[in-house]
Order: sequence, then C-alpha cells, then structure tokens
Amino acid sequence: MSRFLCARFAALSPYVPGEQPRDKTYIKLNTNESPYPPSPGVCAAIDRTAVEQLRLYPDPDCRELIDALAGRYAVQPENVFVSNGSDDILNFAFMAFGGHDRPAVFPDITYGFYAVYANLHGVPYTRLPLQADFSIAPADYFDAGGMVVLANPNAQTGVALSVDAIEEIVRRNRDAPVIVDEAYVDFGCDSCVPLTRRYDNLLVVQTFSKSRNLAGARLGFAIGSPDLIADLNKLKYATNPYAINRLTQLGGIAALRDDAYYASRCRAIMETRAYTAAALQERGFTVLPSAANFLLAKSDRIPGTALYRFLKANGVLVRHFDDPARIAAYNRITIGTMQQIQSMLALIDTALKGADV
Repeated sequence: MSRFLCARFAALSPYVPGEQPRDKTYIKLNTNESPYPPSPGVCAAIDRTAVEQLRLYPDPDCRELIDALAGRYAVQPENVFVSNGSDDILNFAFMAFGGHDRPAVFPDITYGFYAVYANLHGVPYTRLPLQADFSIAPADYFDAGGMVVLANPNAQTGVALSVDAIEEIVRRNRDAPVIVDEAYVDFGCDSCVPLTRRYDNLLVVQTFSKSRNLAGARLGFAIGSPDLIADLNKLKYATNPYAINRLTQLGGIAALRDDAYYASRCRAIMETRAYTAAALQERGFTVLPSAANFLLAKSDRIPGTALYRFLKANGVLVRHFDDPARIAAYNRITIGTMQQIQSMLALIDTALKGADV
C-alpha cells in the first residue's frame, strides 16, 4: 500500500472473489455463475444499433428498466432501485443505514462482503452463530438493536428460511432496517418482496447475475418502501448516476420479458442440484440442504482442502473456505450442466480411491 492511503482504510481486509485462473481451460463450479447463456431476447436486444448508441450516456434514471421491474414484481416504480450489481446496492445499504452508533447484525457464516462493507463504512457489527445444522435461528435476530442483514437462501450454505420466519424478524425490528439478500431466491425459495408492501423497514435485494444468467452485465435491484429507495438513490446520485450502462439496461429489460426461458433454466439447475446431492451422498458426502444454485458438501474420507486442490489440478474449480473454520472441511460446488457435474464426479471417484490407498 502507498503512504497516501487514508489511515482508516489501512487495516481493511477486502473481499476475495472466486479465483479466475487463466493458465488453462477449467470447468468453473466456484463462483455460482449460470452454466447457461442469456435468453435469445437479450442477445437480440444488444445489436449493432445498441452498440453504436454507446457514444451517448445511459439514462441515469433507468426509467424503462425500473418500469419493467415494477410490473414484474407488482410494485410501483418508486419502490424499485437499480444499480451496478447487488453488491453495489449492499454497499449503499451499509453506507445509508449503518454508522458508528448504528450497528449491523448478520450470521457468522454468510456472504463475506457484509463484514467488508461494515468495516469500510465504520459500522460495528455482530456475527451470530448459525445453529449446528447451519440454519439460522430467527429468534436470534429479534430486537437486534441495529440493521439486520440476511442472505436467503444463505451464502455459503444454501439453507433457506421461510417467508414467515423472516416476517417475524422484520416485525420484531420495526425501528431498524432489515436487508434480505435474495441473490439465489429463484432456485427454490419464496421471495420476501410481497412483505415490502406491509413493512417500511424491509429492503429486498436481488440480482440478474444468478437466475438470469447476466453476471457479466452487473445488474442488481432492490424493492422496498419509497423512503428506503429514496435514501439509496440519494447515495447513488452522489456517487455515480450513470452506474448502469446502456447495454446492461437493454439486457435487463429483455431478460424480464423472457421469464419463461429463465424459469426453465432454473428448473434445469434445480434438477441437476438434486442429482448432484444424491450422487455425492451415495459417495458418503455430507451435503447441506440447498435452495440455491450450489451445494456445500464434505467427505470424511478426504479433507476439503485436498479435494479442492485435486479437482483444480485436474481442471475443475470449486470454492474452498478456510475461514470460518466450521466450513473448512467443506467445498462449495456450483451447479453446472449435467455434463460438467458428471466430469466432476468422475474426478471425485478418483480422489476417493486415492484416499483409500
């Protein structure tokens, strides 16, 4: 680091994204991307005319995109916020609703960016331990005394809470915002968006990166009360009003029109997830119940780190976390195509045979 870095950032530990090695071709099952392309409508929307229009600034208000999202989720445009990926929105949420005297509360095993954003913005935070089965105990978050941040389904476990459980958390924290990060909601979990019509302290955040196959476009949205959305817009316009480029706006609008395509891709991923979980369990793995597009799994016959390294050496990337220690024996496996999963399983069979020698 340079001698010019502001002192308050010197000790900041940044988020570490999933590795993207370029030394050879890999089967990528480590960053929870979709194995499927965007819909035909998205590909058609980003045509030569759209590219030629890149000489012009994008619409900072994203009016067509917000109108499309409002229609899709049966809310009003003033209930919708859009920005450069859901990470951008979460960053704004910690900036807007946290502070040195306004703490945050989230699970000890969850999306790693929450702690990064808290540290970045000087927000004190408490990590509440998951239960022994890696589920969230809703009562732990009642009267939390600060902003509650929950991924549902949870990263890195895939375990989900019911909407009723989250509603009780929201109801028991009426004087603080509750942020529900629904990055993986379309893979078998019910959304809390309908609750935003009844609770002005609830903000639901979603992304186009997972179920709509647009991770490279960087598009996220949030739905909440008009006051919460106004707070986020104030920070967005004080930071970068042109955060969403023209092509991403077009792609997002087209993706919302192609709902049937994305629903079919989500069904395919859920079917492959069930197959993968069963196949791993047949091999003696412990597999957490997942409502996301990934599985967290461990084997008692081979350490998590050793399996991760073996798979990488043979061209398959999965995600391994040494911290927190409770999941160090596990690997997180993104659900790819059936062919990709079968290639991984064949390598796992080889690794297990070697472990038994």
